[in-house]
Amino acid sequence: MDERALVRQAQSGDFSAFTQLIDAHKGKIYGLARKLTGSEQDAEDIVQDTLLKAIDKIDQFRGESSFGTWLYSIALNESRRHFSKRQRAELQEIEEYLPNKGGHDHTTAQMFDWRDPHQVLEDAEIRRLVDEALEELPDKYREAFILRYLQEMSVKEVAELTKQSVASAKSRILRARLAIRDRLSKSFEVEYDKRLS
Repeated sequence: MDERALVRQAQSGDFSAFTQLIDAHKGKIYGLARKLTGSEQDAEDIVQDTLLKAIDKIDQFRGESSFGTWLYSIALNESRRHFSKRQRAELQEIEEYLPNKGGHDHTTAQMFDWRDPHQVLEDAEIRRLVDEALEELPDKYREAFILRYLQEMSVKEVAELTKQSVASAKSRILRARLAIRDRLSKSFEVEYDKRLS
């Protein structure tokens, strides 16, 4: 049965149809929440809240996007609500991350080949460092990075889910990448200094 037919059945009260719709996306929703929160318990809470909200709001789904996209938007809103009390420092301006700007020494950053984020995430140690760097990002930049590179969504999909223009989504993704690059560079610099001493 196709998604539209399942949605119609779910909207008419067929819980098994709703379950089929959810089962197709539940794992990815959990993965998104886990990356956003860094906590299994928080991720499970967000998934549960997302599913409850989806059950309550299924009659409001109009099919303007896919059911998965609609479910992702609920999960993002639940994650934002979860973090509403968190205060995070804003990122520096993009220019601050560029070589010889803002008084930062980026010679170490230039020593490393900044590969595509998918390749970087394959390495376990770098993945750990990326996860730590993601934790330090303000929520809106962390969301953009996770959706683009970990959930493998297009920039257009990221923009749609975060209710931003494509240009704004690109900017958030870029700032997140630059911040993570800066954090990784500092980590590599510390490791390099340790090896020299």
